[in-house]
Amino acid sequence: MPTNPSAGVDSAATPAVTSAVADRRAPALRRFAVSITVLTVAGHWFLGFEQAPVVPLVVVGYAYLLDLALEWSTSWARHRRPGFVGGWRRLVDHLLPTHISALACAMLLYANSSPWPYLFAITAAVSSRYLIRIRIHGRRRHVLNPSNTGITLTLLLYPWVSIAPPYQFTADIGGALDWLVPAAVLIAGTMINAKLTGRMPLIAGWLVGFVGQAVVRWAFADHALPAALMPMIGLAFILFTNYMITDPGTTPLRPTGQILFGVTTAMVYGLLVVSDVSYGLFLALSIVCLVRGLLLAGVGLRVRGPVVPVPGRPTAVR
Repeated sequence: MPTNPSAGVDSAATPAVTSAVADRRAPALRRFAVSITVLTVAGHWFLGFEQAPVVPLVVVGYAYLLDLALEWSTSWARHRRPGFVGGWRRLVDHLLPTHISALACAMLLYANSSPWPYLFAITAAVSSRYLIRIRIHGRRRHVLNPSNTGITLTLLLYPWVSIAPPYQFTADIGGALDWLVPAAVLIAGTMINAKLTGRMPLIAGWLVGFVGQAVVRWAFADHALPAALMPMIGLAFILFTNYMITDPGTTPLRPTGQILFGVTTAMVYGLLVVSDVSYGLFLALSIVCLVRGLLLAGVGLRVRGPVVPVPGRPTAVR
């Protein structure tokens, strides 16, 4: 899920582009946060979410405390003011990425009655933003999609935990609502990405790549084409497409880079499916983010640019 849109600026981006992306950070995060909050409430109220209603409350509360603790300790170590200091509005804006990640983990994982996998997932998600950073063009940036990282690690380390069943998003509704709910989520996500995150090329690359890998599997691996394309009509796929893979903080800024990122993720997904690996969507995105991070880290070791201060934050004292 989206984190910090200003952090996704390519190393070759100009200061003007960086500033323009940073200006869209708060509006994008607010709209994403409102969207996922409304979906969570609706899911537990009448859509049919399988998790206990207390799960998102516990996960969000814990995530807030963890984020504030990590931000305070990081700012203390780097001799700068914490990002949440400066009034309620600044505090709320600072916690928006964590709010989104927490609700994503609570929504997309199913751990029966145990709360620990959810808490582990959000711990990994929030911690990855602070602990796994590389210096790109003079600035430290996280490169792993936080929500996806937390979910992937939980699925790998807790074998009895699974992804929430796709049917839960429309289990308790019928008739026109079966189409209206996915359509509403699709429209809301598309508008946010088109107006604020600028990730429509990435979505296009992902969708074209997904269709492409389905056709390749059908032609060369004897997979049924309708079954290979079936995930695209589900609400879970819509959520992944509009709210997970498009995280501005961990995806390229330039359109060509976005298209390559989307197509590559789809191709890795296809390889995982052919290899009979479960949870291909989340694993594919994790693999692509990790490889991209390693490549950017390699470039950063060769080219050390001047330190660029983050807009709105004082430069750390060295």
